[in-house]
Amino acid sequence: MIKLFRFLKPYRLFIAAVLVLIFFQSLFELYLPRLMADIVDVGVVQGDTNYILRVGGLMLLVAAIGAVCTILAANLSAKTAMGFGKILRGKVFSQVEELSLSEFSRIGTASLITRTTNDITQVQMLVMVTLRMMVMAPMMLIGGIIMAVSQDAALARIIVLIIPVIVAAVIVVMNKSTPLFRAMQEKLDKVNRVLREGLTGIRVIRAFDRIDYEKRRFNDANLDLTSTAIKVNRIMATAMPLMMVTMNFMAIAIIWFGGLRIDQGTMQVGSLMAFIQYVMHIMFSLIMVSMMFVMIPRASASAVRINEVLDTVPEICDGEAAKSGYATKGHVEFRNATFSYPGAEKPVLHDISFEAKPGEVTAIIGGTGSGKSTLVNLILRFYDVETGSILINGVDIRDMSQEDLRSKIGFVPQKAVLFSGTVADNIRYGKEEATSEEVEWAAEIAQATEFITGMKDGFDSVVAQGGTNLSGGQKQRLSIARALVRRPEIYIFDDSFSALDFKTDARLRAALKRETSESTVIIVAQRVSTVMDADRIIVLDNGEVAGTGTHRDLIKTCNVYREIVMSQLSEEELA
Repeated sequence: MIKLFRFLKPYRLFIAAVLVLIFFQSLFELYLPRLMADIVDVGVVQGDTNYILRVGGLMLLVAAIGAVCTILAANLSAKTAMGFGKILRGKVFSQVEELSLSEFSRIGTASLITRTTNDITQVQMLVMVTLRMMVMAPMMLIGGIIMAVSQDAALARIIVLIIPVIVAAVIVVMNKSTPLFRAMQEKLDKVNRVLREGLTGIRVIRAFDRIDYEKRRFNDANLDLTSTAIKVNRIMATAMPLMMVTMNFMAIAIIWFGGLRIDQGTMQVGSLMAFIQYVMHIMFSLIMVSMMFVMIPRASASAVRINEVLDTVPEICDGEAAKSGYATKGHVEFRNATFSYPGAEKPVLHDISFEAKPGEVTAIIGGTGSGKSTLVNLILRFYDVETGSILINGVDIRDMSQEDLRSKIGFVPQKAVLFSGTVADNIRYGKEEATSEEVEWAAEIAQATEFITGMKDGFDSVVAQGGTNLSGGQKQRLSIARALVRRPEIYIFDDSFSALDFKTDARLRAALKRETSESTVIIVAQRVSTVMDADRIIVLDNGEVAGTGTHRDLIKTCNVYREIVMSQLSEEELA
C-alpha cells in the first residue's frame, strides 16, 4: 500500500498544512482540561468571579481556534484524499488501456471495474482518515498520558493496566478480519461479473426464458458476498463495545480511587475532573487508532489488487519508430507466422505466409475456428506472433509504435461496437477532426445515408449505449463508415458484411472498390459471394493456409474452398 502513496506528491503542501493544523488542534484540546481545573480549584473554591470569567473567556477562545483548525484540516484532508483518488483512477485507467487482450482476459473486465472504483475508494477513505488521525491520535495519546501523570502520578497507574488490553483487542480484530476483507473484494468481483452479464445479455436471457435462473445466479453471488460481509462486520463490531466497556470501567475506577484521594486531601476536585478528561482523550485516541486499523485490512487488500494492475507489464510494448522499407504504402506481409493463445495446447495459426498489396482486395475465408479473426488481430498487434513476423511497408510491426501502426489501419470488427453519443460522433471516432462533408461521404460509401437521414435528427440522432437502438446491419454500416472516414492505408473488414442483405452487400462492395482503389483491403468473410471477386483469396483450415489464389483457381485446386463454395452456391451460380 505504501507504493500507492507516491501519488500523493502533488498534495504535499496540503498534507503539511493538515498536519500543522491538527498539531495545534491537539495542543488546544490538551490545554482545555488544565484551564477547567484552574476554574474549579481556584475560581470556584476562592469565589473569584473575575478569575472565572477571565479563564472561561480564554477557554472559549482556545475552543474557537481549535474548531477553526478542525474545519480547515477536514477540508484540506478531504481535498487531498479526493485528489489522490482522482490521480489513482487515472493511472489505473491509463494502465488498463495499455494492457494486451491476454492480460484483459487474465484479470477480467468485472474485476478491472471493481479495482478502478470500489478498491480505489477504500484506499482513498484510508488516506482521508489517516491524515486526520496520523498526528492527532499519537499526540493525544502521548500528550494525554503526560498531562494525566502531571495531574496525579499514582492515579495514572490505572491507564498503564488498561492500554495493553485495548492494544491486544485491536491486534486480534485485525488478524481475523484481514483475510475476510480480501475474500470480500473477490466476491464483489463476482457480483459485478454476474450483474454485468445479466444486463448486457438481457435480450438473450429473455429470449430463452432464463430470468429465474439469472435471478438465482445473482442471489447466490449476492448471498455469498453478504455472508462474508456479515462475518467481518461481526468481528469489527466487537471492537467498539469492548473499548466502550473498558473505558467506562476505567472511568468508574478513576472516580472511585480519585474520590478516595480527594477525601484524603491529596487531590483536588478540579484535578480529578481534568484527569478524567485526559483519560477520555487517551481512550478516544485509542478508538481513533482502532478505527484506522479497522480500515487498514480492507484498504490493504484493495491496494494489493490495485498494485497488481499498476505493476502488470504489458506484453505488447512499443518498438522504436522506423521508416518504411517500401516506397508504396499499405503493403502487408506475413512471413511464417505462428501464434498460440496462452495456455493453448497447439497453435491457432501455424506457418502463415502471404502478401496483401495496395490496390488489391485480399480475402480470407475458412470454417469456424480456422483462425480468421486471430489473423487480423495479429495485424493490429492485439497479440504478438510467437515465431515468424508480420511486416507493414517492409517493417516488422514489433519495431513500430502501436500508435503509428494503428494509424495506418481502418478496422471494422466482427462485432460492431458503437458508443453512446450521436451518429456523427460515432463516425468521427475514426477521425476526430473529420469535417461534416467527410462524415457524410463516409456514410454514403457505407450505404448508411438512407437510414441516417430517416432518423429524427439525422447525423445528430442519439445512439444508445452499445447501439441498442439500431439494427445489426445499421451498426455494421456505421462501423464501416467509422473506418472509411480516416482514409487509411489498410482496410480490414472482419466478417463485417454478415448482417447486410445481398443487395446492400453488393452496393457496398462496389462503392468500396471505387474508393479504396489505392489502399490495401483485407476482407474476412463467411460468404463466398463476398470474397469471390477478390484479387486474392486465402483459404484457412485448422490454422494453416490450405490454398491461395483467385476464385476460379481455387475451385480447381483447393478441396477446402470447393467444399465451402458447394455448401453455399447452387450449380447454376457455380457455373
